[in-house]
Amino acid sequence: MTNSKYLLTGSMGCIGAWVLRHLLDRGETVTATDVNLDPIRPRLLLTDSEIDSIHWEKLDVTDSHAVDALVKANSVKHIIHLAGLQIPFCKANPSLGAAVNVTGTVNLLEAARHNGVHGLSYASSVGVMGPDDFYPIKPITDSATLRPSTLYGVYKVANEESARIYWQDWQVNSVGLRPYVVYGIGRDQGMTADIAKAILAIAADKPFHIRFDGDVTMQHASDVANIFIDCASSGYKGAPVCNLRGDVISVSNIVSLFTELFPDHKITFEQGSPLPYPADFDDSGLRKILPSLSYMSLADGIQQDVRQYKQLLENDLIDLDQLNR
Repeated sequence: MTNSKYLLTGSMGCIGAWVLRHLLDRGETVTATDVNLDPIRPRLLLTDSEIDSIHWEKLDVTDSHAVDALVKANSVKHIIHLAGLQIPFCKANPSLGAAVNVTGTVNLLEAARHNGVHGLSYASSVGVMGPDDFYPIKPITDSATLRPSTLYGVYKVANEESARIYWQDWQVNSVGLRPYVVYGIGRDQGMTADIAKAILAIAADKPFHIRFDGDVTMQHASDVANIFIDCASSGYKGAPVCNLRGDVISVSNIVSLFTELFPDHKITFEQGSPLPYPADFDDSGLRKILPSLSYMSLADGIQQDVRQYKQLLENDLIDLDQLNR
């Protein structure tokens, strides 16, 4: 084992890959974990030598003893907890969804409690929210009433409440974060990945149909990863759960922006099919923790991603089959 300042769960996901990118850029040490250690997404952002420099550990977050032992053995000071099953997986197997998403989070909180961890950030979701018309007052604050419509959302509410009790009873510091439509290199799973896939399609000169419309909040994975790192290392005392913001924009206007930037694109979208969540969130709670918080503009993010996707395509490093999934 090694001394690692950070422990990352869910390292093979999109945000996890970007967390690794930024931790390496900051010169930080990290123990990167997941149930499968094939670095498909990290490889999109890291060189082979950078991947080899990372301390990798296979970890099932439902195993409390393994979680505690890993935190202890590596002298971890900050935890970034991203591991979790998404909406369709939780619906298909509720018991496993609860074990990974709820018990797994409790296991990380327990490890933080017993091993002197200074700070923990974890992924909640806008899935804890009800529909847009449930919130007459906008922008929606961190403390707005929660009304999840899926088991996934219920599990995320359980995590937010667990973190609150761990602060109340044992002063375990944590920050929960509620991302919405995350886009960027490595985002390839779930319906909200359609925006990222559309940008990939533009880079590849391929057609793509976005399966929803309506207002969304666009957040680049690079920004979201930095927010997770900064919250875990902020030293903030308490257990707040924070909304993120970014570009609040309709899908039709996103496609119009595509047209402005890349007039020959082949992107369409499904009309009359909004996502079942609000988009106008107040991030003032997060700004209290991270006063210098800023977000990449959507236009800048799109152009940066097209450039990166083209480089990946030129080097045969990205799978275009994802456009059909």
